[in-house]
Amino acid sequence: MGHPEQTSFYDKVYAMVRQIPRGRVTTYGAIAAHLGSKQSSRMVGWAMNHSHKADPSLPAHRVVNRQGMLTGKHHFGSPTMMQQLLENEGVRVADDRVVNFREVFWQPRGTAS
Repeated sequence: MGHPEQTSFYDKVYAMVRQIPRGRVTTYGAIAAHLGSKQSSRMVGWAMNHSHKADPSLPAHRVVNRQGMLTGKHHFGSPTMMQQLLENEGVRVADDRVVNFREVFWQPRGTAS
């Protein structure tokens, strides 16, 4: 899957995504900032594009853009799957956006490894 440093970054992203609690969401940018590279939110997005290959699987539906939009929804099995997964956890979604974004936003804590 690419260069070793890219794989290592992806692994760090996936480790962070696995920590997002059920019923909460975070953003590509929050993950990038936590990993020490605020400018890498697009790279976090690329990592998430490949996340279907991750083992164990990831709660990728919990990662949204900075406005709470379900920008990654086309990477799920159907156009509504990301929304369904979030709603199954109690996250309200309307027009492809998390309705209560501020309340359910999860800020990564601690130090990235």
